[in-house]
Amino acid sequence: MTTDTIITARGLTKTFTVRKAVVEAVTDLDLDVQRGELVAFLGPNGAGKSTSLRMLTTLLPPTSGTATVVGHDIARDPAGVRRRIGYIGQGTSAGHNQRVRDELLSQGAFYGMGRRAAATRADELLESLDLAPLATRKVLGLSGGQKRRLDIALGLIHSPELLFLDEPSTGLDPQSRANLWQHILDLRREHGTTIFVTTHFLEEADLFAERVLVMDHGRMIADDTAGNLKTTLAGDVITLGFASEADARAAAARAGGTAAGSSLSLTVDHGELVLPRLLRELDSVTSATLRQPTLDDVFLALTGRSLREDAATSKEEINA
Repeated sequence: MTTDTIITARGLTKTFTVRKAVVEAVTDLDLDVQRGELVAFLGPNGAGKSTSLRMLTTLLPPTSGTATVVGHDIARDPAGVRRRIGYIGQGTSAGHNQRVRDELLSQGAFYGMGRRAAATRADELLESLDLAPLATRKVLGLSGGQKRRLDIALGLIHSPELLFLDEPSTGLDPQSRANLWQHILDLRREHGTTIFVTTHFLEEADLFAERVLVMDHGRMIADDTAGNLKTTLAGDVITLGFASEADARAAAARAGGTAAGSSLSLTVDHGELVLPRLLRELDSVTSATLRQPTLDDVFLALTGRSLREDAATSKEEINA
């Protein structure tokens, strides 16, 4: 993989007018993504993630700012951008009454591929995404996981250098989610495709992404590796138990932290290294636990609220 920049955005902004009021969906987005990266975009519903993707994929014109995607300006040459990217939205894009392989052939034709080239590419994708046995089945009869894999195949039919995935595993059961991500990772490893993905699932970003971007209220508030974000913004939590409240207070005086009852809690960097030292230095420790931070802890540190709770609240509002 080369290390040149495949996405560059500066001051990218999108506002809408809703009932005569101006709503700032995305404000001053600055972004650089290197070729071959897998980048995860996190944030609650309404944070601006999907709006950002739609601007970068030329589906939505920006109010202001600039962006270059795969060497083409999103405003001056949207067709050039679209030819060289794949985009998988949140909904199923295939026609329900169409056959799986026929949908891929039609998608290839939309991109100007010859029928033979489209057929060869379609068969490659059907095989690599475990869809070959379903080639003649109608889309309506596919499971949720199979439909999402077909969506990915449709986005990859023209061999794009950059693939955008907007909430790719929403609505899938855990097994289907795991299988889908394995296919995404296999395709990236085999073809060097750059992956830019939005997700509500913090575990996905933590496990698979090389960089994590966090957006809140339309603004980017963090951009780093998951490990660095957790270390610098959250920290590991060590909880020590003692025989008495007096022992816990005495330990707090020596080591810092907060004593509550007969327990002592400390937030530290690299807790796996700190915990053995504390056990050597402190007397009367009866129990010890180490909890390493999650990306939700990072979001809590940045915004004062939980990303999981925000996502759950948004789902309740949608279902109300």
